[in-house]
Amino acid sequence: MSRLLLLGAAVLLLASAATAQDCLSATFSGGRTFGRCNNLPSLIASLHWTYHPENGTADVAFRAPSDASGWVAWGINPDRGGSMGGSSVFVASPSQDGSGAVSILMTHLESTSPSLTNNTLKFKVPVGPAAEYSNGAYTIFAMVELPGNSTQQFTVWQAGATSNGAISPHPTAPANLASTQRLDFLSGSSTAASNSRLHRRNIHGMLNAIAWGVLIPVGAIIARYLRVFESADPAWFYLHIACQCSGYILGVAGWGLGLKLGSESAGVTYQPHRSIGIAIFCLATLQVFALLLRPDKKNRYRLYWNIYHHSVGYSVIVLGAVNIFKGLDILKPASGYKTAYIVVLATLGGVALCLEAITWPIAIRKRRRNAADKASNGNGNGWQQGA
Repeated sequence: MSRLLLLGAAVLLLASAATAQDCLSATFSGGRTFGRCNNLPSLIASLHWTYHPENGTADVAFRAPSDASGWVAWGINPDRGGSMGGSSVFVASPSQDGSGAVSILMTHLESTSPSLTNNTLKFKVPVGPAAEYSNGAYTIFAMVELPGNSTQQFTVWQAGATSNGAISPHPTAPANLASTQRLDFLSGSSTAASNSRLHRRNIHGMLNAIAWGVLIPVGAIIARYLRVFESADPAWFYLHIACQCSGYILGVAGWGLGLKLGSESAGVTYQPHRSIGIAIFCLATLQVFALLLRPDKKNRYRLYWNIYHHSVGYSVIVLGAVNIFKGLDILKPASGYKTAYIVVLATLGGVALCLEAITWPIAIRKRRRNAADKASNGNGNGWQQGA
């Protein structure tokens, strides 16, 4: 056992050394050297720095791969932790004069949709920044005075494309959303910064997928097929109400969280996803109120109520499935999530087809029996009246 432990420790040390060597082997123009480095956990980026404890500054080099027309950014968020909003960043991109040079922009991101103009950072920069592009990667050089004279800082980095020379919003892929960590410039240790926004986006997606994508369709299947079986009455009705009410509650919670996320992302709007979500909420709410106005079976308006109820219900199911796929395209999770939802839809569809084949003959026999009973009752009443 002790040998196995020693072997495991040796493997970890070798892996750590290999990782460190990966960034320590980097070379920089002008003979620049740095005392520490860190392979960042996303976007294949690395950070190199030398910390000066006598004045609380750090010489920094940030390197990230990109094509020549793209942009990269690195910075520190002294106020809001692990998010781009509230960060002070350096952005390297191609110069708009067409000379092939690299321009460097210093800007404070007041929101997730900033103006990207040169403005005052939230920390001092004793030596002006510089940037270069070579071997398929941008490198940003700067000396920064660590905010609050603290060696532990939330660092952020990002990469994206340009459009007609202007910096375009970065992708919302998981790697981009996870580009933040808490770094100790003195010890070199780092931990992943919690990304509460990404966590809330995932919760929003899960709530809506379960509500509109699972519970509501299951409730519809129960109402359509179980009611045919006399032994299932009235259990099918209570199961149907339980599924629909649970789905509506979870769906409204997910919808409200989506609105909150949208209000925190001024200028970033997924309009089709948002519009369909609002339509789903409105239709589902109409269904809830329609339940309160449900007429008796013998009421002459019951037919029209059924048409309305079924039409709105199936519309919610279809729109829910469409919007879940749009949400998956926005979140861009691992492909297994989309595959899992496709399997869920296929399973529900298969169950519905099987029940359709089983219940149609039962429903036809039931209608014939009811028609015969009515005819028999009608003849009996007529004989009595005639007598």
